[in-house]
Amino acid sequence: MPSNVFTAAAENAILPVMVFALFFGIGLVMAKSPATDRLQEVIQGLFEVTMKLINLFIKLAPLAIACLMFNLAALFGVELLIRLAAYVGVAVGAMAIHMFVVYPLVVWLLGGMSPVAFFRGVREPMIVAFSTASSNASLTFSLRAAEEQLHLPRKIARFVLTVGATANQNGTALFEGVTVLFLAQFFGIDLTLTQQVVVMLVCILGGVGTAGVPAGSLPVVAMILVMVGVPAEGIGLILGVDRFLDMCRTTLNVTGDLALATIVSRGESDDSLQDGPDPAPLAPAKSA
Repeated sequence: MPSNVFTAAAENAILPVMVFALFFGIGLVMAKSPATDRLQEVIQGLFEVTMKLINLFIKLAPLAIACLMFNLAALFGVELLIRLAAYVGVAVGAMAIHMFVVYPLVVWLLGGMSPVAFFRGVREPMIVAFSTASSNASLTFSLRAAEEQLHLPRKIARFVLTVGATANQNGTALFEGVTVLFLAQFFGIDLTLTQQVVVMLVCILGGVGTAGVPAGSLPVVAMILVMVGVPAEGIGLILGVDRFLDMCRTTLNVTGDLALATIVSRGESDDSLQDGPDPAPLAPAKSA
């Protein structure tokens, strides 16, 4: 527990800040009143302003990344490109194992569903997730696929998928761990086994609170880098390849949410029709 959360935040002590945020959220729910409702509105307003500013910088990102990659290639030469290719290969390979080995086994053994039928039913949200790199943008398609293709109970599917869009980002956690280890090796920083375990735990916690928007995990990666003594500016090395990796990890996140909904729904029947009229139908997603 931090003695001063603002000091902890200024010193990039991410674990104390996350512990404080966890208990602050619990207290905010327990102390329900008009005053706490107004406090939530202030926090939401601060979030919207922050995201607006981030979007302004994102519009300049393509030009800035092109200049950055040109400068890095001029400084480090072909070796940088070789290391980046190896980094992308490791990250994509780990995601592929998770997608095509772990998920099928989990869906089959714990969810009682054929992996072939599962992947056939989630094709649409997977394509949307890969093209938009946003878990939030894919949520509507995930809900539709869960109800119409996988035939999961409406109550369970809507609850699990809505929470999972932000809280179940295992692809993001995997990406963050690989990225931190890659940058530590690039700068010649030898992380001890204890530090690697801490990185793993923080990546899992960071994946829970990462915003479901494109490149939402990069601020978390920067904080973890500072925590283990790796220069935070090293994150610029991966910006040139992050868009592709973001598309891959978002697909893994969305598929994981649907796999979890399938597991939770096992043995449950859709009794929503007995509870009253159907809720409003899902609104069609707007085209980008």
